[in-house]
Amino acid sequence: MQRDLLIVALSIGGAAVLTLGAYDGPPELRWRLFAGAVVAAVAAGLVRTRPVTGVLLGSAALLTDQVIGPSLATVLIYTQVLYDAGVHGPRRLPRVLLWAGAMLTVAVTVLHLADGRAQDAAVNGVLVALILIVPVTTGMSVREWRDRSAADRRHAEQVARLAALDDRQAVAAERTRMARELHDVVANHLSVVAIHSTGALAATDPAVREKALTVIREHAVRGLAELRESIRVLRLDETALPGIEVGLDEVPALADRIRQTGLDVRVTTTGVRRPLPIAVDMAAYRIVQESLTNAVKHGGDAVTLEIAYGPDDLSLTVSNPVGANPAQPADGSGSGLIGMRERASLLGGTFDAGAVDGDFRVRVGLPAGEASA
Repeated sequence: MQRDLLIVALSIGGAAVLTLGAYDGPPELRWRLFAGAVVAAVAAGLVRTRPVTGVLLGSAALLTDQVIGPSLATVLIYTQVLYDAGVHGPRRLPRVLLWAGAMLTVAVTVLHLADGRAQDAAVNGVLVALILIVPVTTGMSVREWRDRSAADRRHAEQVARLAALDDRQAVAAERTRMARELHDVVANHLSVVAIHSTGALAATDPAVREKALTVIREHAVRGLAELRESIRVLRLDETALPGIEVGLDEVPALADRIRQTGLDVRVTTTGVRRPLPIAVDMAAYRIVQESLTNAVKHGGDAVTLEIAYGPDDLSLTVSNPVGANPAQPADGSGSGLIGMRERASLLGGTFDAGAVDGDFRVRVGLPAGEASA
């Protein structure tokens, strides 16, 4: 609004200088020309908000000025009207103005040629084109540049938003991965430590207490070693998988440690054993570790682990009698089962856990093609 008023004020001021000060004609005609210039100035102020009205009003002022004058002030103000119409008007309006300007340019040129004034035809044709065509094409070019700049800004903002979203998703995924690893590395060993420390406090037999303390010490040392290994790997490479030194080859040692808690662990292996991809090998070990720990905390006195090597997959089945407090509900609402499901899902595998015929059973299928070199 302020810009429109400024344009009107400057246009009227310029019209006054050009019309009143530089015109030597009759005074009454001078004021008529000044009135036409004022109308053109008002049209220049309207064209940004009401482009069609502004163009029609400015065209009427120009036509009147050409009939009674002409004056340079109205012509100059009208070029501003056409320019603003090209920049701010509806997209169809500049095309109509170009078509009309081209037709008028041709008409003026042909009329002068018909009168035998070839030199005047060229001069007047160029002048009409400068007045009617150049301002519109300039406005259209400026509008196209502004539209392209606005589109580039929107694209840049969209890219920035997507980058920020990717960053948040990456941070969330990393936090989830670290939470899963810390649970598997620390929580499992601490669970066994908590169970046996309770037993050691309640035991009156020195032999039982010594056995419980031995189990506590072994799990504490093992958990500390795995935690240090995870921290070392994270410091070396934030994208590396913590605990890559563990795999199914460690299951026998894991079973021995679990047996020290008093749980009977039975491990059976079918199929042809072969090297597995590092991610699959580590995930399989962590799933077995979590399942056996759940059996220690909540199951009965025995647990069965079945490892089956297929041609292109690996199957794990862990079953234990459901104790007084089952490992977790069948819907997997506990963090341990959530972590196991996430591990299987990230590798494109399957996971199922729940009570079956009085046992709590965990079934996992993992793709197991050729191991990485």
